Order: sequence, then structure tokens, then C-alpha cells
Amino acid sequence: MDIVFNCPNCDQELAVDQTGAGTQIECPACGETINIPSGSKVTTGSLPVAPAAATPAPSAINTSAAAKVEMHLKVPVHDKPVESLIGKPKPPLEVVQKGAGKKLRSHTIRRASCVESGHDKFDEKVSDFLQQVGETNLIGVHIISYEQFDVGIQKIMTDYGVLVIYRG
Repeated sequence: MDIVFNCPNCDQELAVDQTGAGTQIECPACGETINIPSGSKVTTGSLPVAPAAATPAPSAINTSAAAKVEMHLKVPVHDKPVESLIGKPKPPLEVVQKGAGKKLRSHTIRRASCVESGHDKFDEKVSDFLQQVGETNLIGVHIISYEQFDVGIQKIMTDYGVLVIYRG
């Protein structure tokens, strides 16, 4: 059986087990020390009682007033996709025409990978790639130098290539 009473300071409704009658506790709402009345409003629990062997002993949390508060929560359901609350500003039209909406990309062409059957096709491959990218999307073409280990002759060889930065 519980003792149900209100805090004299903040009027918060509290419920305490009958064994705590006459003792002092701290009000969970306002923090003031209050005396538990000696059974002025004694009520029985609202839950149905099951056999003692199947039911664990009630804890102070389960019998408190806070545990008896019912929460009615609704989860929003949408029929169509949810709109973004914070929209990204659209770029000005003249910026879009210059290709600012495209991401920057890079492509490396090494001369060693352009040698086919003893013929160096580096210039052709670079020209073909630059033609595909287009002059309007081209940001820069940079010469690179690199070293690689040639397994055939067992030496480190220095070679060259190009790094192409473009919008695409």
C-alpha cells in the first residue's frame, strides 16, 4: 500500500511505500526536506496483483508517482518526402553557366603506360583526353616527374607524365 501526499512547498504529488511513514525525504521536484505523513491518504496500487511467486517485489521506482505518469507521444507520418528546413542557396545563373556546379577532378597520365608495342603514344593519349574534357572545363595541366622500378632491367627509372585538373 502507498501513501499519496503533496509536497507542502511545491504541491508535487508524491507516492511513498507505507513503510516510509513518519520519515523525512527530499522532494524530487523542489529539493526541500519534507516529512512523510503517517498514512493520511493510503491507497492501494492500481496494478492487478498476480501470484506472489510470479511477481517480483515492487521497487521504489515502480511505485512512485513518476512511474504512473502516462506519456502520449505521436510520431509524425509523412506521405511524401520530407522537405528540408534549411535550404542550400542556389548559385547565380552566370556561375552555373561557367560550370561551377561540377566537381573538380584530376586525372594522371604516365608516359610508361602509353607505350604500346614499342611505340610511344603519350602525346596522342593526352590530346584525346584533353579533347574529351573540353577547353571550358579545363582548370590546369601540370607536368609530373616520377620514379619507378623496372623489373626487366632491375633498375629505378625516372619517367614523366601529366596531371590534368578539370571540372566534370
